[in-house]
Order: sequence, then C-alpha cells, then structure tokens
Amino acid sequence: VSFLCCFSQQPDIKKIKIDIAYLSSDELQGRATGSPEELKAARYIATRFAKLNLQPKGKDNDYIYPFTFTKPAKFHDTTGGTPCSGVNVAGFLDNNAESTIIIGAHFDHLGLGNDANSLDPTAKGLVHNGADDNASGTAGVLALAEYYSTNKKKEKFNFLFICFSGEELGLIGSKKFCDQPTINLSRVNYMINMDMIGRLNNSTKKLIIYGVGTAKEWVPLIDQLHGYFSIKKDSSGIGPSDQTSFYLKNIPVLHFFTGQHSDYHKPGDDYSKINFEGEKQILQYIIRLIEKTDKFPKLEFQETKNSSPEIRNFKVTMGVMPDYTYEGKGMRIDGIIGGRPAAKAGLERGDIVIKMGERNITNLNDYMQALYIFDKGQTIQLIVVRNKTELKLNLTF
Repeated sequence: VSFLCCFSQQPDIKKIKIDIAYLSSDELQGRATGSPEELKAARYIATRFAKLNLQPKGKDNDYIYPFTFTKPAKFHDTTGGTPCSGVNVAGFLDNNAESTIIIGAHFDHLGLGNDANSLDPTAKGLVHNGADDNASGTAGVLALAEYYSTNKKKEKFNFLFICFSGEELGLIGSKKFCDQPTINLSRVNYMINMDMIGRLNNSTKKLIIYGVGTAKEWVPLIDQLHGYFSIKKDSSGIGPSDQTSFYLKNIPVLHFFTGQHSDYHKPGDDYSKINFEGEKQILQYIIRLIEKTDKFPKLEFQETKNSSPEIRNFKVTMGVMPDYTYEGKGMRIDGIIGGRPAAKAGLERGDIVIKMGERNITNLNDYMQALYIFDKGQTIQLIVVRNKTELKLNLTF
C-alpha cells in the first residue's frame, strides 16, 4: 500500500530516472567542485526550479549562489591551499507560512578523482559519476520541489529547496550558505538532507536516519511511520554531510541514507545500480513525515552527542568539527562533540587552535597532520585563541 494513497500527486519516478541519468552521465565528468561541468549541473537544477516557479534564493535574484574558498589539503596531500569556487542552487516556495522547511542535498562529486578522495587508488583520472553520491539526493530534491509546487494540499510551511556544492571537500557550500543565508534561519523549522538514498536493499529495506535526537518529536514520529522500511536511527546532528552545517546553527535536522556500498567514492557508482523504486519509497516517506509535523509548533532544537569521529584514519581524535571555510591562521572549531577530548578540555565553538604540543598549527592541513603524531591517552598542551586572547588548555586524547 502506498504511503500516499490519499494524495493525487506522487514523486515522479520517470523524472527521477531522467535526473539521475543526466547528473551522473559522463558528460558532467563527475561534477567536481568548481568545474565547468558542475556549473552545467547547477544550471540544470536552476532551470528545473524556474519551471516550477520557485523564487530565486541564490544571490543577485538568481537561483545560483556562488562562493569562493581555499581548497583544504587532504590528509598527506600537499596540493591544498589553492583558491577555488563553487555554486549552490536555491529555490523558495512561499506558502505565506510562519516557518520554513529546508530540503537539501549536495550535487557535487569527485570529478576525475584528483583531490585524493577517491577510494580506488588506480582510478585517478577516471570519471567518478556519483550516481548514488549524490545524484540520487539531488534528484530527490527536484522530485520534492515538484511535489510541493504542484500538489493541491495547502501546506503549513514554506519550503527552501537547495542543492549544495563543495560537500566532498568538507561541507563547504552548506557552510557558506549558513554563514550568509538568503532566508531568515531563525524562521526555519527544520532541515532535511538526502545523501546517498539510491541504493536501498530490497531484501533488508534498511533506511538510516541521522539527527533523530535534534528535536524531541522525531523519534515518536519515525516510530509511527516506519512501515515499508527497517529503520536504523542515529541521534547525532553532526555527521559527514550537509545537515551538520544547519545543526551547528541550532536547527533540527534529519539526514536520510541507504548505507555504504563497495562503489562508494569509486568510478563504479553508476546509474545502472540505482534502486529507483526504493528512492521513490523514501521520498514518499519524507512527505508523510513532513505532513505529520503539521500538528506541531515550530520544533525546538536539541543538542546531541555524536556517535562517530569527525575524521577517519587518524590515530586520535579531538572530537571537533573543523571550520573548513576558515582562511586565517590556525584551525577554527565549528562544533564541539560532547564527551570527547575537546569538550572535556574546555574548548568552545569558535576557538582557533594555533598550537598542539610542540607543533604549530597554521592551517587545517597542519591540524590533520598533527592527528597522526599523538597517541591515545597522551596529554598535550593546546594554545587556542578565544576572543582575541590566547589560552593554554590541557587535552587528553
């Protein structure tokens, strides 16, 4: 039985297929941040928003939201620190409501695998099409934009539909938007993020939903609506996708994800492997969940603990979310994970780490390199800048 038997409109699976096919085609060369092909993808999304008569919510009365940043170095790669640009794409559905729901996904991917983030060491120079990661989520944004723009129900919320660039380089696009938003974030009810929703397993029907602890209403609602899926809930608002940027602005979030697979960050993440019916079921579920929030006032944000470290493959973790867009001296902290070394040491959001032990930290790459040299259980002295004042703090990994 369809979740949406009572509605005349449903997400259009034919258009979902068309969108994913185009976005993950060789023509777009893997949609690397700042590439001409990524801009072509952005214009495709903007054209769709325009046809739905969404209000432009980029910059200069356009759907396109351009930004610049310094590309961070990745792990032992020394090519970071180079100027780069990207574009978000944003369209607004004004229902004259008091609050707004943000529905988002990133549309960038790895391009030709040249940024040291391909997980296939032999694939440098090969097109990484990113059908699941994240043409699937982008197609989901487009499908929901069409649903809410054309359905007959009088919605109780406004909607901002937004597709982000720079996610693969450290949530850059969503961070830039949250720092300079084109809508009033204080009137945002919650944010829904879709990242890799195209590989639902038909046997297990496992759907992972992150951020369920960011508002008290989420868990009861999700438990009521599980229906078709076997749902795994994770409370944390901080994770390796764009919902994190909104969580750090004290906005309730949910992140939908169908799980890891062997093609993740490899050239094999192709259109032919997408479960289109599974994606449609997820979009129907999201519509039902949004409908259930009609009866609640604006959701109250709750802070959560994080269940996973912010950076993989290092010997130790501080338990912070770095500000990947920061271009000054040091590593600025954008979020603190409760119960981890940084929180126990008294660090705060906005602190700028300039020294770890005897190692000077002049940029994000220095910080990443430092995480290789310290050991679990080791205590070091940190020097941080807080409100223009240097502080010395002891931190135990």
